[in-house]
Amino acid sequence: MGSELILAADSGGSGAFNLLLLLAVPLVFYFLLIRPQSRRRKQQMEMQNAMTPGARVLTTSGMRATVVEVDDDGVVLEIADGVEVRFVRQAVMQVLKDDEPEELDDEHDELDEDGDEDGDRVDLSKDADADAAEDDAAEDVRAEADGADDEDEDEDAESRPKGRAKVKAADKPSA
Repeated sequence: MGSELILAADSGGSGAFNLLLLLAVPLVFYFLLIRPQSRRRKQQMEMQNAMTPGARVLTTSGMRATVVEVDDDGVVLEIADGVEVRFVRQAVMQVLKDDEPEELDDEHDELDEDGDEDGDRVDLSKDADADAAEDDAAEDVRAEADGADDEDEDEDAESRPKGRAKVKAADKPSA
């Protein structure tokens, strides 16, 4: 048992490994986190300082605009014809290239041969069957309101499918 302790104390390589690990962790953080972020920040600053009037830009809020005027601390952007707004330079996220389309949804607006965009259109118009069912339900409601107590009508009303009845809203009483 005593010899095992002596053998463990003689192996002195663990101190050098701990020192190497202690120096490696900050280097990894620098190369994986700090350096790429500072490079991105520098590119963003260069882009914001190089803005010129007439350039198309995208703001951090997702608004596409045209640069009208550039000041020391801000820019004036035209977001629609005749609508100009003042932004700080940091609000400009990206300068758009001229070949980028204005409307990104144009590719989805193409129709197929049926006039349907993707073939998944749902017809929301009323059918004649739905109109008949609503009329039957409205008739049942009227009959119940009139006090018709005929057993035949009650049996027919129970056997028919119930639909929604159209009800008009009553006028509010004046105060």
